[in-house]
Amino acid sequence: MVPVPKLTRAEVAQAVRNPLQYIAERWTPSPRTVRRAAMSAVVMAVAIVVTGGAVRLTGSGLGCPTWPKCTDESLTATSAMGFHGVIEFGNRMLTYVLCAAVGWAIIAARSAKPWRRGVTRLGWAQFWVVMGNAVLGGVVVLVGLNPYTVAAHFLLSTALLTIALLTWHRIGEGDTAPRPLVGKAVSQLTWLLVVAAGLLIAVGTVVTGAGRHAGDSSDVHRIPIDWKMIAQLHADLAWVVVALTVALWFVLKAVDAPIGPLHRARDLFLILMAQGVIGYVQYFTDTPEILVGLHMFGSCLVWIGVLRVLLSQRERPVDAVAEVPGPAAEQPEPAAAG
Repeated sequence: MVPVPKLTRAEVAQAVRNPLQYIAERWTPSPRTVRRAAMSAVVMAVAIVVTGGAVRLTGSGLGCPTWPKCTDESLTATSAMGFHGVIEFGNRMLTYVLCAAVGWAIIAARSAKPWRRGVTRLGWAQFWVVMGNAVLGGVVVLVGLNPYTVAAHFLLSTALLTIALLTWHRIGEGDTAPRPLVGKAVSQLTWLLVVAAGLLIAVGTVVTGAGRHAGDSSDVHRIPIDWKMIAQLHADLAWVVVALTVALWFVLKAVDAPIGPLHRARDLFLILMAQGVIGYVQYFTDTPEILVGLHMFGSCLVWIGVLRVLLSQRERPVDAVAEVPGPAAEQPEPAAAG
C-alpha cells in the first residue's frame, strides 16, 4: 500500500483555494504526457460529434424529453423510456467524459515545467466551449430539436475541435512569433481553402436540417428549403475544396516547399476523396443512417486535415519556449522579522 501523505491545515486550505497550483507544485508531467492529454481532448471532441449524430440518426433526440433532468421526475433515463432514453442519456453522460479529458489537458498544461500560460488558456477555452455547448444541447431538447439550434450545436462542436487541435499543436511548438514556411501567395491560397471548408461544413448542417433524419419520430420542424438543391450546393462546395487542395499541393510542389506542408495537403486530399465517396453513396441510397454517421465522422477528419494544412505552414522552434515562473516562485516572500 502507498502511504497517504499527511497534509497540514495550510496545505489543505491551499489545495481548496487553488487546486491547479497545488497540483503543479507537486507534479511535473513529461512532454509526452502533456501532449497525450491534449490529444485525449481532440479524440473526445470527435467522439461527442459522432455520438451526437447517433442520437439523431436513431431517432433518440427526445429520448430524454427535458433538460437538465431526463424527465420531470427523474434525473436519469428510466426503463419505461426504452432504447431511445438510453441513447440520449448515454450521450449526455459522455459529456462528462469529455469534461474529464479537457480537465486532464488543463491540469497537465498547468503542471508542465516551464509553465506556458498560453497553452493553459487554450485548455480553459475548451472548457468554456464545452459548457456552452452543453447548455445549447439542453436548448435543442427544450425547443423540440429545432434544426437551427441543432446546426448551431454541431458548429460549436466544430469550434471545440478547432481549439482542441490547436492546443495539441501548440504543445509541440515554442512560444516565439511564428515564422512562415511558405510565401504570402501560398498562405492566402491556404486561407481560401480554410474558408471554403468552413462553408462546406456550415452548408452541411443545412443539408442535415432539411433532410429526413429529424432526430425523433414526432413531427419535428425541418428547414423549409429544397433538400436536393442544398445537397447539390454542398457537393459543389466539396469539389471547390478538392480543387483548392489539389491547387495548393501543386503550388507547394512548384515552390519547393518543406515536406510537412506537402504531406498535410496530400493527407487532406485522401480524406476528401474518402468523404466524397461516402457522400455520393449516401445521396444515391436515400441517406442510410450508417453512412450519414460515417459522413459526420468524416467531416471531423476533413476539418482536422484542413487545420493541419494551415498549421504546417509555420514553425516555432521547440527550444524557444517563454518560461513563466513556477507556482512556488510566484508566491511573495515573507517579510523579514525585524
